[in-house]
Amino acid sequence: MAIMELPESVEMTTTATTSGIENLNSDLNHSVRRRRGSNGFEAVSAIDSSDANTSEDRRDVCGSGAGLETVNERSKSVGESSDVIRKEEDRNDNVANGEESKSTETTTTPFKFAYRASAPAHRRIKESPLSSDAIFKQSHAGLFNLCVVVLIAVNSRLIIENLMKYGLLIRAGFWFSSKSLRDWPLLMCCLSLQILPLAAFLVEKLSLQRRLTERAVVTLHITITTAAILYPVLVILGCDSAFLSGVILMLVACIVWMKLVSYAHTNHDMRQLAKSTDKDETSDGDYSYDVSFKSLAYFMVAPTLCYQLSYPRTPCIRKGWVARQFIKLVIFTGLMGFIIEQYINPIVQNSQHPLKGNLLYAIERVLKLSVPNLYVWLCMFYCFFHLWLNILAELLCFGDREFYKDWWNAKTIDEYWRMWNMPVHKWMVRHIYFPCLRNGIPKGVAILIAFLVSAVFHELCIAVPCRLFKWWAFSGIMFQVPLVILTNFLQNKFQSSMVGNMMFWCFFCILGQPMCVLLYYHDVMNRKSSAR
Repeated sequence: MAIMELPESVEMTTTATTSGIENLNSDLNHSVRRRRGSNGFEAVSAIDSSDANTSEDRRDVCGSGAGLETVNERSKSVGESSDVIRKEEDRNDNVANGEESKSTETTTTPFKFAYRASAPAHRRIKESPLSSDAIFKQSHAGLFNLCVVVLIAVNSRLIIENLMKYGLLIRAGFWFSSKSLRDWPLLMCCLSLQILPLAAFLVEKLSLQRRLTERAVVTLHITITTAAILYPVLVILGCDSAFLSGVILMLVACIVWMKLVSYAHTNHDMRQLAKSTDKDETSDGDYSYDVSFKSLAYFMVAPTLCYQLSYPRTPCIRKGWVARQFIKLVIFTGLMGFIIEQYINPIVQNSQHPLKGNLLYAIERVLKLSVPNLYVWLCMFYCFFHLWLNILAELLCFGDREFYKDWWNAKTIDEYWRMWNMPVHKWMVRHIYFPCLRNGIPKGVAILIAFLVSAVFHELCIAVPCRLFKWWAFSGIMFQVPLVILTNFLQNKFQSSMVGNMMFWCFFCILGQPMCVLLYYHDVMNRKSSAR
């Protein structure tokens, strides 16, 4: 009847095994509680002899194989606990800073460790965030936000104080006088300037057909470019127009002049290359020379001053993007007018000439005017170079939109002039600087000639609309030449970008072009007040 007794023995064995497992689980939980203590902070090594005896009992009950398995599991759990200790030590810094994430009640590891008093708080060499070795490795977005908040708060107080003292001073007569007929000659002059590119195209077309000699082509181009400047100057001086209308017309005239010079110079160079290619039949270069009215028309409206037959183009026009940029243009133009009318105008009217009278009083006036003038200049830069030129480029699918570089990081005056106005810089390099070098002119003299051309056009754009030829703008631009030498010397001596950049901002904000603009504005206000 052994077969009948088999289930009974199996049942007894199963019962014994089940009870052994239950005892094993209870003893394990009891040992865990004893090791952790009441607060769970006791070390893992706190295993006494009772735990060892308990493990021997488990081997007797569960058998040798089960006992070995249990020992292996315990060894594995102890090893895992050691890993937890190492990981916990790495998280001690985060626990001290309150960065430890909230742990859940049920975790895969049966032990919880906290920041112990005996754990080391200092583990490695560290620098302070604002030290010279680590200042550029940290993010200073919070300090930048603080500067923005302080700037907004301070300027808001100044705006309220100005409104309480002067009231709303914005008037349209200084900027626009569309109700009067005195500005219409300037508009007709601006529209009639577009005849000059057509005349330049006819000259190049006749030259391509070999109906004009090279001397005649050069003479006609000189006549056309000279008319592009003299005609607007005579119109502005002959009409009592608004200041802004005269500035806009002179800017348009200077742009047309530079475009016509680039058009004539580029076509002349292409003719020379075509002739040299015809003479040298073995040349591998392809210098095809063509005169296209379509390319000239696109060039006259494109946001560039350097003529070429084709430009990099974008595939489409982003209408929504153009609308957003146009809204920004209107907002910042209004802000610029508000600062001029509300701040600069009252300060100038209530002051004497900066170069006349008490020196300390003149310095105080210049410093007081330099801040709002800097705001106006920054608004002008953002409106024209970023918003308007990008809008025009988007509408014309013009691809190269590097209209400026990071001139605010310039370490010298030389770097500033090479980065802040890229269309003019490229024109100067292409049509003045390198032609001077190719003709044997030294590098220093070529740079001086480039500054001389820039000074003449700055004087025309400001003095002609003001009807005051004080040569402040011309002197201000030419004064940049010794400043270039000085800032280059300081940069080479200190070898620090911060020193050079601070010197650049100092000269730029107080002693540079804004100073000349302030002087002209002061003279204009005095002339208007004396004429009343």
